[in-house]
Amino acid sequence: MAKSTSPPKPAKPYPDFPLFPHATKRWAKKIKGKLHYFGPWGDPDGALARYQEQRDDLHAGRKPRKIAGEVLVRDVLNAFLAAKRKAVENGEIRPRTFGEYHATCKRIADAFGVRRPVSDLDANDFGHLRDCIAKTWGPVALGNEIQRVRVVFNFAYQAALIDAPMRYGPMFKRPAKHVLRNARNAKGKRMFDAVDLRKIIDAAPQPLKAMILLGINCGLGGADCGQLPFSAIDKGWLDFPRPKTGIQRRCKLWPETVEAIREANASRPKPKDDEHRNLVFITCRGAPFYKNRMGDPLVNDADGISTDEGKKAYWKLADSTVTKEMSKLLRNLGLHRPGLSFYGLRHTTQTIGDDAKDPVAVRHIMGHADESMSGTYREGVSDERLAAVADHVRKWLFPPKAMAAKRKAK
Repeated sequence: MAKSTSPPKPAKPYPDFPLFPHATKRWAKKIKGKLHYFGPWGDPDGALARYQEQRDDLHAGRKPRKIAGEVLVRDVLNAFLAAKRKAVENGEIRPRTFGEYHATCKRIADAFGVRRPVSDLDANDFGHLRDCIAKTWGPVALGNEIQRVRVVFNFAYQAALIDAPMRYGPMFKRPAKHVLRNARNAKGKRMFDAVDLRKIIDAAPQPLKAMILLGINCGLGGADCGQLPFSAIDKGWLDFPRPKTGIQRRCKLWPETVEAIREANASRPKPKDDEHRNLVFITCRGAPFYKNRMGDPLVNDADGISTDEGKKAYWKLADSTVTKEMSKLLRNLGLHRPGLSFYGLRHTTQTIGDDAKDPVAVRHIMGHADESMSGTYREGVSDERLAAVADHVRKWLFPPKAMAAKRKAK
């Protein structure tokens, strides 16, 4: 088979043409020891015009001023963040999502430069960005970041900031599925076994103990526990839509869970702010376990997007106190391992609950979306079916023989 070859470099339009054809298929010129690019091979006139517009600044060691009508990376990032901030204010996306988008925009700005014309970006730039991310992040995080970068530039096209969809090149894509599977297998299972989980529950202080029981009983995550209102608990049942998605869920509470919540409530600190008086769990300092902080993510000066975290320059999800306390407890018990955290309780509830052989009831307890036709028509799941799943998980965690042995030991 014939070897594939790169297209030959074009000749200069005329001998005195000040630019040369670079291997990246762009017209370039070295100025003060640094290569600068001015446009694709196919548009030498446009590249020359850009060079003539920028040459005085470049030869003087200054950043080139913006060419009239040209869209810079900064323009795309600021427009994107402004739109996403509106989406947060309208309740369409969560503050945590905005924080992730802002971090992605910061990474794009660092990699490409905020004054870089978007029209100058090509497959080599995105390939370099992918390589930089892959050096520090695992396959799953890499795939998520690549998707967010694509969202940013797809927004630019949909918002008519750029005239054509961005061409990312063949390498700027998510890792292959087998790479993701291997990475997940290397971390091990993200769930607890019954013996270890009983040790964790016995050793956990309040209110962490109550949260752990809610996690395994009802599949709640740390953020769910931090936002749980008293109104969601009634007569031994939890009726609490997932804050993350708004999907309704309902679960029967175990006697152990009800008792743990009662114990935690008996020593519950007084909230500092009256708006948090309805929360089941409050930190020892009177603050909620889950909160968001808001700031303005945008600036209009030449420095581009705001990145000053010290001034709370953007929406940010506060550190998860629940996750930190759980990790500390796991380390103290010698049970910590990579990938295992408070959220592993949801993995455990799903895995053990599936053995009850009622996936519809498990999905309802977990608060997962059902996009099937049956899910469209289904208006609810009976309490009997939900209770059967909860009882099955409880029997796995607290089997009669193990509980009898524990009582005898006491």
